Amino acid sequence: QLQLVESGGGLVQPGGSLRLSCTASGFTLDHTAVEWYRQAPGKERERVSCVSTDDTGVHYVDSVRSRFTIWRDSANKNTVYLQMNKLKPEDTAIYYCAAASISYCRTYPSIPRYWGQGTQVTVSS
Repeated sequence: QLQLVESGGGLVQPGGSLRLSCTASGFTLDHTAVEWYRQAPGKERERVSCVSTDDTGVHYVDSVRSRFTIWRDSANKNTVYLQMNKLKPEDTAIYYCAAASISYCRTYPSIPRYWGQGTQVTVSS
């Protein structure tokens, strides 16, 4: 079965940190760019970050640049992480990872081949 599974979400206070993981099963992520999206209640889904197959190409939406970091696990080609620091209440959303249909990151979202089920991130005091 081909699937992506996110983990690491939860409740955190403003200014705190979380690390999300995206793990693929049934296929590998080393030949595809990986994107993180989020969707808050009542808002459209937005792409937060992207990492290319060789880790040299990364992209962040302006609202998270310098606070979030995306990278691939060098030991496990099936896992991609999203480190989120200095979290704000407006970061509250369901976060999804997606395997892109291309190997590099465009400045705009791709048309993903696979989606994870999402993990809830809530930033609140």
